[in-house]
Amino acid sequence: MRIENSFEVEAPPEAAWALMMDVPRVIPCMPGATLAETIDDDHWKAKLAVKLGPISLNFDADVSRESADVAARHAVLATTARESRGRGSAQATIASTLAEQDGGTRVDIVTDLTLTGPVAQYGRGMVQSVAAQLTSQFASCLQQQLVEPPVDAPAPGESPPAAPPAETKPVSGLRLGFRALYDVVTRPFRRRKA
Repeated sequence: MRIENSFEVEAPPEAAWALMMDVPRVIPCMPGATLAETIDDDHWKAKLAVKLGPISLNFDADVSRESADVAARHAVLATTARESRGRGSAQATIASTLAEQDGGTRVDIVTDLTLTGPVAQYGRGMVQSVAAQLTSQFASCLQQQLVEPPVDAPAPGESPPAAPPAETKPVSGLRLGFRALYDVVTRPFRRRKA
């Protein structure tokens, strides 16, 4: 399944590219995701929590950077995720392209996604609608990271300030599912108005 999404951030392309290349900073921006381990500069392990009504799914994911073209501001990540209790898996190739637009940056994301198990039972339209909502949350998080002032480095001999513990909430598939279902049902009516 191919899913295309775009969003804009109010930052120059250079700053947005630097953030997108900092995968350990980007993974927590993905709703329900946490960074579990950095293997090296191009490989990471992550966890993803998804709640589908009464069912909670927890995925263990291997993430790798397949390519990064600085001149074209184009990068490709690949991920393989397995549900920890064997209830499904996902494989995705995520290509991101950044371009300057109106003083900010437009980010185009193309995802080639393959789902197996219970997650694969959702229709194409619903998965795309949910992906669009998750992309919106992801864009908001990236925007926040781009405008937050950088944390000052501690003076020599001082410990860095303790960061508050990050609370990762699972992605609620029920809430997103209702929104996605609404989008699927009302899409033909929106087209007629245009």
